[in-house]
This record gives sequence, structure tokens and C-alpha cells, in this order.
Amino acid sequence: MKHILALANRDVLRQFACSRVLLAFDFDGTLAPIVDRPDRAAMRPATRALLQEVAARYRCVVISGRARDDVRQRVAGVGAVEVIGNHGIEPWQSSERRLRAVRRWQPLLVRRLAGLAGVEIEDKVYSLAVHYRRSREKKKAREAVRLAAATLGDVRLIPGKQVVNLLPFDAPHKGMALEKARARFGCDTAIYVGDDETDEDVFALDQPGRLLSIRVGRRLRSAAPYYLRNQAEVDRLLRVLLIEARKTAARVPGEGVA
Repeated sequence: MKHILALANRDVLRQFACSRVLLAFDFDGTLAPIVDRPDRAAMRPATRALLQEVAARYRCVVISGRARDDVRQRVAGVGAVEVIGNHGIEPWQSSERRLRAVRRWQPLLVRRLAGLAGVEIEDKVYSLAVHYRRSREKKKAREAVRLAAATLGDVRLIPGKQVVNLLPFDAPHKGMALEKARARFGCDTAIYVGDDETDEDVFALDQPGRLLSIRVGRRLRSAAPYYLRNQAEVDRLLRVLLIEARKTAARVPGEGVA
């Protein structure tokens, strides 16, 4: 993996920034720092201000594992052209069938995981997330979730940072959501920034020249070719994108959103 903000890689970022590009961001761990309680996650004021400026110059979307209404509230006012929730299910792939499947799982998981201290089940309507960040026995909690999920039927498990996500087996993933968003908004290329296992569905698309994948945190097993050192560097990336947008505007007076 290569550090995307290194001077040697600035040309790669510039080429994408100068194209008809869609900027796509995960939320937790990317736009916002990871916190102990998911309900308290929020962008730093500096990140929010930068993202608002960036979204005025580029088409931007947020693709999150959170429920769409949840993440929409957290990015309200920044100017994103779309917010995609539940790992790609909302808004375009939500269905009554998927909702019913998750409704069936929820009470079963509650019963099977009862008594595990520090384990919380988050109901996101079209998916569930079992958080064990506050558990003192994380390995035991993770295994208990795996065993419980095995009894539910057609479930796709996606591990994350001290969380296990449960989705309908045939549900779309973030990579599919990004492709749909790029087509929907008439963009030729995309830059995607994410930090977790669920973002590997985007990184694995492997589309040189069309997709620039950037992982927050260097990880050798990731399919992303580029990385940021930590979540705080997202602000640096946004500043670089603003610089490139201003350069493009100076060369082509009167240009609006890319």
C-alpha cells in the first residue's frame, strides 16, 4: 500500500480530482472517529466544514453501514448528493422481504446473546449490528455471535471493528452501491475512502483508472492500493481535494461541480 498524501502519489490524486469524479466516504472511522458508543459518533467541526466545501465542488456521497436516516442526520447540511445506508441496501434495494428477515432475527439474537455483558444489538431495520466493544471477553462474545448467526438461515456476516454485522444473504454491498451511485450521478471515476472490513467490497472492485480506493489505516491484507495513516488524515485529504478543485476552476473559469 502507498500513502496517498505522499508527494510521489500526488499526481494520482490530481488525475482523479480533475476528472468527472464521484467522491464517496464511509462514515464511522472515516468521516468521524470511532467512539465507544455508536450513538455518540460525530464529525469533528473541522471535518464538517471541509466536507461542506468539498461537496460544493465535487459530487459527494456517503456510504455507511448505519441506517440511512441515522447517517443522514449526522451529515445533514454538508451537501452530499446522496446518503446510502445499511451497507448499500438503502435507498435503492430496501424491500419488505429483507425487512421481515431482519425482524425475525432480532428476537432470536436477543435470546441467544442474553447474559453476555457489554454486548449490544443495534437494530438498523434492514440489518443488525452486534457491538462488543464494551465486553471484557471480546473473543467469547465474537464467537457467541457467530454461533447464534449460524442458526438464523441465509445471513451474511461482515466483521468490523469490535462489531459483527448481519445482513440478508442476497443484500447488495458497498461496492455495488458505489457503482450504482456513479452511474446515477453521471460520473466517470470515483474516489472511495473507508476504514473497515465492509469497505473491502469496494476496494476489491479493482478498477485501475476508474476507481481510487483509499483505506484509513495501513493494512497489508487490504485490497486498497492506497492508505491514510489515521482518521485525522481525512482532513488533509479533503484539503488537497479542495486545492485541486480550485486549480481546475482557475484553468476553466465558470466551472461548477465536477
